[in-house]
Parts: sequence; C-alpha cells; structure tokens
Amino acid sequence: MNHSSIDFSNTQIAFQSKSNKELRNSYMLFKAISYNWLVQAGPKMVDICFNIGLPIKGIIKKTVFHQFCGGENIEDCEANIQLMHKFNVGTILDYSVEGEEKEEVFEVTAKEIIKTIEKAKGNVAIPFSVFKVTGVARLALLEKVNTNQPLSDAEMNEFDQVKRRIRSICQAAFDANVRLFIDAEETWIQNTIDGLVTGMMQLFNKDRAIVYNTIQFYRHDRIDYLQKSIQQAKDNGYFYGVKLVRGAYMEKESLRAKEMGYLDPIQPNKAASDRDYNEGLRICLQNIDITSICAGTHNEDSCTFLSELMKEHGIEPNDERIYFSQLFGMSDHLSYNLGNAGYNVAKYLPYGPVKAVLPYLFRRAQENTSVQGAAGRELSLVQKELSRRRHA
Repeated sequence: MNHSSIDFSNTQIAFQSKSNKELRNSYMLFKAISYNWLVQAGPKMVDICFNIGLPIKGIIKKTVFHQFCGGENIEDCEANIQLMHKFNVGTILDYSVEGEEKEEVFEVTAKEIIKTIEKAKGNVAIPFSVFKVTGVARLALLEKVNTNQPLSDAEMNEFDQVKRRIRSICQAAFDANVRLFIDAEETWIQNTIDGLVTGMMQLFNKDRAIVYNTIQFYRHDRIDYLQKSIQQAKDNGYFYGVKLVRGAYMEKESLRAKEMGYLDPIQPNKAASDRDYNEGLRICLQNIDITSICAGTHNEDSCTFLSELMKEHGIEPNDERIYFSQLFGMSDHLSYNLGNAGYNVAKYLPYGPVKAVLPYLFRRAQENTSVQGAAGRELSLVQKELSRRRHA
C-alpha cells in the first residue's frame, strides 16, 4: 500500500496548472479580498454599478469570476475540467444560480442539473454532480414544511412538484451511475432537506452510494445525527453517502437564533467544529463497509488526519469510497498535492451567468476574509511560488 506523506507546502505541485500571469492575477485578487471593508462594500457597489448601467460585468468576469468559476455554461468549463484532470484532480460541476423563487426557474435549474449528470456520465474527469434543494424549491415553502405547519392545497401541490424534481434528478444520477451530492443549507430548512435526501438514498443506494447527504459540523448536534443516519442505513439495507463539511452559514445562523430567541445551533468555538469534523471522519471510516464519504475541507489538519485514518484502516489512497474536495480557485495546495500523492480529489467548479452567480462569489470573498487567515494563506502560497519560479 502506497501512502506517501504529503507536503502541503509544496507550491510547485500546488500551482503546476497555473501560468505566471494567472498567479499574479490570483495574488492581486487575494490581496484585494484581504481588505475586509472592500469585501463588505462589494455587493452594494456592484449592485449600484449594474443598476446605473456601468460596464462592471467585464471586470467581474476577468477577476473574481475567473478565479472562482468555470464559465457561464457547461461548455465554458471544458478547458478547466481537462486541465485539472491532467493533474489527477476531478471536477464537480456546480450550477450556482441561487435565490430564485419562480416555478419556471426551478424547472430550468432541474434540467441544467440533469445536464451536469449527463456530462459526468462515463467521464472519469467528473466523478460527481451536485445541487442545492433551494435551487429547485422555494425557501419559504421548505421552511414551512420544516416547522410541520399545515400546508394549503396549493402548497401541497407545490411541494409535490419539488419532490418530483428531486426524484427526477436522483433518477438521472442512478441511471447514469453518477454519484450526486445534495448540499446542506440553513438549519431552518435542513430537516426538510434531510428527509428528502434520506428518501432518495432508500430508493437509489441499494447497490452503492449514489445519493450523498451533506453534514455541516459547525453545528453542535451533527455527530449524533451522523451516527443515527448510518444506523438507519444499516437497518434499512442501503448504502450511506455523505459529504462532510464545516459549513457556510455561521454568522447568519447565530444572528437568527439570537433574534428569535432559540438555542444557537452553532458550535461554541472553532476547536469544537474541528473536533467534531474529525470525529465524523473517524465514524465514517469505522463504517466504511456501507459508507462512502467526501471530505469537503480547506483544513490541512483534517486532510492529514483522514489520510492517516485511511492508512490505519488499511484503505488504499485511491479507494473509490473516499474523496477529498475543495472549491475551485481556493486551496490548490491541498487539491493538487493530494492528487499528486494518489488520493481521490475533486474541486467544485461553479458556473452560470455572471450576474446570477454573484451571491456565490460574494460568499467566497467573505469566506476568505472571515475564515482566519484564509486570504493571507492563499497570498503567501502564491507569493512563495512566484518567488520560487523567479529563482528557478
């Protein structure tokens, strides 16, 4: 078994797919993102520019969009898919249009998600597809279901349409033999999502994990949920697929809990999130006979921890049941060094019309300022590689 130790500080491997010009552009972008005031003001400034007709789209497309997105449609993503595959890094096509409320938009989105599945079918460069339930369902409806409020006849019909769309996406994934992540979202709709995903697992995970749920470990109740979910899969004879992440809605969650006077669902501190995340990995590997996992993490320690766990359990680096994952445009030092060491790794590659993916882009920028040292880490790694190339 070949478990070579991974040096995540190896920038030559981390940035092997990038030209000097691309690295310099990344450096300037992460430098801008490191200014918190600029990131906070960004959404309002961009909104104003669009409203008064300033040609802002081109600037966004060449900078933040180019860094974090694959293009405006699936065809635009092809060059990045092939380039990453060349270095043993897979692609997860992520149609990142969000915040819509209309049924006709939900239908279009469902069809687009199925297109990503068709693109992934039999394609070794694209090991997964992914979608968000709020991409095909109205947030307020999911929230109402979550609180067990009675639905009107119209809402019951609307929820039936949501279930039909999700079923059709999962059926397409099953038919194409493409594994499918269903992303986690806010706590006030997550029980609804969990229920829908569990139903899909029971239908489509009889022979292998096709449908994967996502668990956010910045919540303090998720270890218990993970253990119950694995037990439920064992009791009901299906395979359990799970993507483990720390989470993306922390500030929003805590603020809402405070305003509405309920127990904050978020961990007391980062150390508790880290502890539960790694414990989640351990539980999954103890149940690897029925569990397939994707460690969605930008945390170096968790990547090292999982690779060591695999070694302990006698699991090969390229075992199909275990993947690492990061977002496109971030943490290349993890993705490319893992891929180079023979581990399964894939990057989320978002795409969609520039204006429609702005909420996604602003979240990435905010993440890089709010996650301790994230922008600084990216900056120092890019700087190190530029310096290495100058002196090579």
